[in-house]
Amino acid sequence: MSVERDTAPGLGVHMQFDDNSLLAALFGERDQHLDQIERELGVSVVSRGNRLAISGPSKRTDIARDALSALYQRLKRGLEVDSGAVEAALRSAGEPRQAGEPPVDAEIRTRKRRVVPRNPAQAAYIKALREHELVFGLGPAGTGKTYLAVAMAVDLLMTGAVERIILSRPAVEAGERLGFLPGDLREKVDPYLRPLYDALYDMLPGEQVLKRLGSGEIEIAPLAFMRGRTLAHAYVILDEAQNTTPVQMKMFLTRLGENARMAVTGDLSQIDLPRGAKSGLGDAIETLRGVEGVATVHFSEADVVRHPLVSRIVRAYGERDRQQLGKEISPDP
Repeated sequence: MSVERDTAPGLGVHMQFDDNSLLAALFGERDQHLDQIERELGVSVVSRGNRLAISGPSKRTDIARDALSALYQRLKRGLEVDSGAVEAALRSAGEPRQAGEPPVDAEIRTRKRRVVPRNPAQAAYIKALREHELVFGLGPAGTGKTYLAVAMAVDLLMTGAVERIILSRPAVEAGERLGFLPGDLREKVDPYLRPLYDALYDMLPGEQVLKRLGSGEIEIAPLAFMRGRTLAHAYVILDEAQNTTPVQMKMFLTRLGENARMAVTGDLSQIDLPRGAKSGLGDAIETLRGVEGVATVHFSEADVVRHPLVSRIVRAYGERDRQQLGKEISPDP
């Protein structure tokens, strides 16, 4: 791949790619990825064979160039490019790398896919998951907190570093309605654990998931089922942890046994506990600050890697919440 910038200001950047077989995936169906870059940056991207001409303000054309270069390298490593990957590449290209920031090419290998970070926050999260016994992943939906934790758990299970995976969530949304749902206990709680099943099926073939669920190598259970247990040689994930109470969180964290790891994920802006109740997740972050072996990684609205519209929705809600908070704390005239 070669890149040239016109010497005259404002004339743009020319890119030439050496592997034509990757260009259909790079440009997207009917050039939808190039259209996305044009919309996001306000530049013009014109393709001619294996060449691209990018015109517009120099700072924005540089971002487009860096994003396309990163996406091209992603394809050369055998990874897919979709609209979410384009969005993440644009954000990463527009933000300077910080000193000491972990490399963005770290990856997790599972039976069905190679999982790579799409932004520096995900890279820092993967690094923390590898190096610490207990990791808190905090941030809005769509940032990959639970997905990456499940991927790491599957990776360690496949390599023999742990003997089992335990995935848990508090069933707060059900409340007293749980008893009115049809079916046995598993059928009642499964809807609240479905996102964990979805992540597992993304990492392992379906028959492997069913086999390991049947053997107990993978266990998915409501938080209440953790009481009284010691979880050794396991990778334990607590999802939607903002909906725990401090008592529940302490109970869960003290289940950690020999050669076990824990990942706790949640969004402190989406607490479903009764009004006035303190979140166990927030309480744990405050209590365990500075404790050896514990890491906390914060994701922001800019780290959302789902459909680009999801990122804009999260930003809009975040801005509204900040404005409302500002009104609440502003002094009366």
